[in-house]
Amino acid sequence: MESVISVPVLLPLLAAGVKLAIGGRLRRLQSLISVVTLAVTVVVSMLLLVEVDAHGPMVTSLGGWPAPLGICLVADRLSTLMLVVSSSVTLCVMAYSVVNAYADQEHDAPMAIFHPAFLVMIAGVADAFLSGDLFNLFVAFEMLLSGSYVLLTFGGTLSRIRAGATYTVMGLASSMLFLFALAIVYAATGTLSIAQLAVRFATLDVHVKLLVELTLLLTFAIKAAIFPMSAWLPDSYPTAPAPATAVFAGLLTKVGVYSIIRLEALLFPGGPVATLLMYVALATMLVGVLGAVAQTDIKRMLSFTLVSHIGYMVFGVALSTVQGLAGAVFYVVHHITVQTSLFLVTGLIERRTGSTSVNRLGGLMRATPLIAVLFFVPAMNLSGIPPMSGFLGKLALVQAGLSEGGPLPLTLVAAGLVTSLLTLYAVAKVWGKAFWRAPQGGPAGAVVESDESTGADAIVTTTAMPAPLLGATAALVALGLSFTVLAGPLSSLAERTAGELMARDPYISAVLGRGM
Repeated sequence: MESVISVPVLLPLLAAGVKLAIGGRLRRLQSLISVVTLAVTVVVSMLLLVEVDAHGPMVTSLGGWPAPLGICLVADRLSTLMLVVSSSVTLCVMAYSVVNAYADQEHDAPMAIFHPAFLVMIAGVADAFLSGDLFNLFVAFEMLLSGSYVLLTFGGTLSRIRAGATYTVMGLASSMLFLFALAIVYAATGTLSIAQLAVRFATLDVHVKLLVELTLLLTFAIKAAIFPMSAWLPDSYPTAPAPATAVFAGLLTKVGVYSIIRLEALLFPGGPVATLLMYVALATMLVGVLGAVAQTDIKRMLSFTLVSHIGYMVFGVALSTVQGLAGAVFYVVHHITVQTSLFLVTGLIERRTGSTSVNRLGGLMRATPLIAVLFFVPAMNLSGIPPMSGFLGKLALVQAGLSEGGPLPLTLVAAGLVTSLLTLYAVAKVWGKAFWRAPQGGPAGAVVESDESTGADAIVTTTAMPAPLLGATAALVALGLSFTVLAGPLSSLAERTAGELMARDPYISAVLGRGM
């Protein structure tokens, strides 16, 4: 099994190269290559998860150079669980983008540019999850960022170029900060192997260690859109095409969260920064959800809820307990799927009506009942309505906070409950205006120019919706619901994952046992 660890990284890169070589020709073959590549990645990721859950972490050395000298890829419970969820989600998004391209008869550009960039980004995400070396983690971030730059500015519209410029500046800033942290780490320890750093940090000067921890946390806070490093996200993500926005929202910020989980558990367990992380989690929850409540555009509302719910994950990490970390892992898995599905449904709404402004929408419940259901289910899941996985994830974090006790954890528990209620209010406002409200001044299926009583437009067009497009979105919504059905096994896996992370020895022994 060790020989297939690199497959989730190398296979998308190979497929991207083949698709670039083909160019705009053989369109159906290109679509098949993309879907098959991600389907194989899903299968390989599942096999790796089963193997490491049964037998512990596995390691493969790239180029034949064992750790700590060479670069290694490490598959443990956390990395393989993230691989399974991310590859499953990206498979649905890829199917959505293929159908969307053919429905709009925009074959050449998506096949020649969009999909190769998408595959490169996915390879970067997989490399980040599997990386056992800080420099390779930096390379993984650059790989996924290079693909995301293309996707964000795809089409070359003014709004996308402007958003892409902001996103690029933030990406470059975080990359430079990451390089600065790597220089400090190597100067202080002589290695960038994560497993070896876990050993050498134990004897490192406390002030140098604190500087390294804060620099790395700041780097990943920018990438994860943690407050106050989150202002760039609501202005960047909503401008991209629907498939790109969906995978950005679902995955890219979670790579930053994954990096924080990995490094805090392995390199800085029980460090002095935990209290700072709690304050950051509190601010991220409240600022994000208050921004969501104030929005009238569905994409921007979802972007702000994305920021606020990152706070739940940071809260779990900050508790520095197995229970808290298990809650964070469960919530990451839930949020990747639910947030992605909501952005895909928003893409359907925009395709159906030509708008995502709730002030200009109305009557979608009657005009498009399937889209209404596809929005309602993940929206309630995101809000934490029982017995959905969003409720179960928040419940696990609340229980972890109550078990920890103390003023700050209890304040975060209260903030988490308030955030959940305000999230429900934000999505209910969208539901009431866009779906439940009757079109102002005309029947469903008509384009209404204005409503004199409110000064708003209410639009419901009659644009045809391809069945496969609805099917790809429904599959992702069903995946999110499956976490409710499989909540017991998933919670147990999250607890085993957290226990393995907090133990540290399984990871360190798996890597250094081969290189020393």
